[in-house]
Amino acid sequence: MNHGDTRDRERSQLLGLAYRMLGTVADAEDAVQETYVRWYQLTDAQRAEIRNPAAWLTRVAGRVCLDMLGSARARRERYVGEWLPEPVPGASSIAASAPRDPADQVTLDDTVSTALLVVIDSLSPAERVAFVLHDVFGVPFDEIAETVGRTPAAARQLASQARRRVRERRSVISSRDQHDVVAQAFARATATGDLAELVALLDPDVVLRTDGGGKVSAARKPVTGADRVARFVLGLPHLQPTAIVEPTITGDGLAFLVTIDGEVDSIVSVTVAGGVVTDVYIVRNPDKLTLWR
Repeated sequence: MNHGDTRDRERSQLLGLAYRMLGTVADAEDAVQETYVRWYQLTDAQRAEIRNPAAWLTRVAGRVCLDMLGSARARRERYVGEWLPEPVPGASSIAASAPRDPADQVTLDDTVSTALLVVIDSLSPAERVAFVLHDVFGVPFDEIAETVGRTPAAARQLASQARRRVRERRSVISSRDQHDVVAQAFARATATGDLAELVALLDPDVVLRTDGGGKVSAARKPVTGADRVARFVLGLPHLQPTAIVEPTITGDGLAFLVTIDGEVDSIVSVTVAGGVVTDVYIVRNPDKLTLWR
């Protein structure tokens, strides 16, 4: 493999790492750029002393993300409406940019699912960094400790706390096959306008969130309850009668790409648990749809 291939793979892995921590591709790209800026700011002698450049870049990327997460809180307070992580295509390099170790506690697909990214977003910045670095990318705790400015024991505890939250969420989520069966039924009921059929597919406490970022129309607050969510979903075709809905694959499994007059409008994905839809996510913010255009 030539040097260019190695660099592309290295950058792709850093981008995947940063995306899982930050939740958007744009922020991840900024973090990776800053990581390389710090690498090239080193002198030739300093770089020569680094025995494992890939490990160094991973640690620095984690540190950059930790710093960005601190400022993201202030930006999030100014965000218009609900904030959702950016959905990425299942076949994207970001989705496949983590080590494939069957012993890992989480799978590659899980780590880019909206359901898991929402859980990760609820963690503290240090928990998030420790979890992604260790459980997804296999970074040792002594290196994570250096990244988050804690002892190795404290870094281990951070990852453990995060892992517990993730496991609690994942333990109730259905398998990918069952998810796709329910998602297909959800799409059919929506297309036919069958309110009773759609309500039967929804958990009584289902929550629907839409993310427009203040740039396009979207519900500013979550819609809750099976009847309200069903009526909201069935009302969408009347708002956009020329919309075309096509199946696609995201980290959640089967999802739906909505286009209007050939332009990408939104990605609709669901979380399935116990054979019913527990969450509906509609991302419309155009800044979070760049990989779908």
